[in-house]
Amino acid sequence: MPELIAAVDQGTSSTRCILFEPDGSIRARCQREHRQLYPRAGWVEHDPLEIWSATREVISGALTQGGAGAADLAAVGLTNQRETVVFWDRLTGQPYGQAIVWQDTRSRELCDRLAQEGGHDRFRALTGLPVSTYFSGPKIAWALENVAGLRPAVEHGRALCGTIDSWLLWQLTGGIDGGQHVTDVTNASRTQLMNLSRLEWEDSILEELRIPRDWLPRIVPSVDAEAFGITRSNGPFGGEVVIGGVLGDQQAALMGQCCFEPGDAKCTYGTGCFLLVNTGSTRVDSTSGLLSTVAFQRAGEPPLFALEGSVAVAGALVQWLRDNLGIIDSADQIEALAREVDDSAGVYIVPAFSGLFAPYWRSDARGVIVGLTRFVDRRHIARAALEATAYQTADLLRAMLRDVEPIGLGVANLKVDGGMVVNDLLMQFQADLLNRPVARPKVIETTALGAAFAAGLATGVHSGTADLRTAFVRDREFRPSLGEPERARFLRGWAKAVDRSLGWIE
Repeated sequence: MPELIAAVDQGTSSTRCILFEPDGSIRARCQREHRQLYPRAGWVEHDPLEIWSATREVISGALTQGGAGAADLAAVGLTNQRETVVFWDRLTGQPYGQAIVWQDTRSRELCDRLAQEGGHDRFRALTGLPVSTYFSGPKIAWALENVAGLRPAVEHGRALCGTIDSWLLWQLTGGIDGGQHVTDVTNASRTQLMNLSRLEWEDSILEELRIPRDWLPRIVPSVDAEAFGITRSNGPFGGEVVIGGVLGDQQAALMGQCCFEPGDAKCTYGTGCFLLVNTGSTRVDSTSGLLSTVAFQRAGEPPLFALEGSVAVAGALVQWLRDNLGIIDSADQIEALAREVDDSAGVYIVPAFSGLFAPYWRSDARGVIVGLTRFVDRRHIARAALEATAYQTADLLRAMLRDVEPIGLGVANLKVDGGMVVNDLLMQFQADLLNRPVARPKVIETTALGAAFAAGLATGVHSGTADLRTAFVRDREFRPSLGEPERARFLRGWAKAVDRSLGWIE
């Protein structure tokens, strides 16, 4: 029986395919970046066809590098950037315009109106989410009113809508020749259109936003050997392979970090920054600006829930220093540059390029750099950029503890993953701010690993979560070394900087 698992990880800035052995080790990997499109201020788009092309390329590349074919694969797992939405024609496969990315704020006017009429939390009891441009629902509503020909296409049964997982699943399982139109509960929970208790599309919200139900995908469990379909023999895998697991990227990282027990927490440092804590079978409704979401669900079992805090800009700030300011030539240079100084010289960067996400939810905020003096140079800016990610994560954890401590949960340590965690300076500062150990895994590709774990559970490669824990290997633990007075001083400065970022957009 084949035991190799292919994980397709479609992220905000790139797509990769990784072939995992059953023990979690990597056989092969291939990655491709795709363009970030900014047609107007506040608009962020991706080309769905470019993403599909990149997906085909990385699958082919990983199989070639690993000397493997469809017959060597036990299953395929898929994980994806969440909230980003695609609209396409079921008969031709052609998209109706570009994908609207999770960072996009074009639906702000609609969200402002919804909040004014019923408050920011008008949908929270049903969906676990506040009204925000972040989520897919308002983006879909905007597109139906503004993308040429889209609503008539929906009315004539031609158009399909889905998050990136749905777009890729449809393509992998046949496209115009019988492709499956499905999504899993984790991705559906990020649309603001799914009832979090029933795990079904919520008709009252669909009616409110004038979104037809028929063009949305069917919602299924995250771990299921029968729900997602089989790859077509004429597709990039070159044969029929069961797609056994699909998870939104942050829930995939939660699974990849083996956060299976209530109180287990992980933070992923990528384009954005995402902190999740497993709350078990208990749905916790946040009073601190966090999101209630589905952690994952196995077929035939009730779902597990999580609390999540989301930061829009983490690694994207390093990219901004590289691409917009030219302070560094490549992202991996930032740690060495930041280490040339002992501190940020009192400089704080609040990267509210598209407003602030959790726990503030302020779309009127914009990015600021404060504390500048003539002494400051690019080294201090580089250090402040790294520290900004740690400060935002500290905001999330404080809010999370306020929500989970009343039900008897705590967060003893934080597991971390994502591209930024190779940065030891950032990880140590993170441990210092949190006053908790920060644990980095040996395989930092935990988003892809989580998708592989899900597919392995669905198809019997892995017998259960205990089996998965044996495949998880810790690389290093960073322990706090900062005194409380200094920690408090740093956090006070950050709070003042955040306050300066608010109210820029009227």
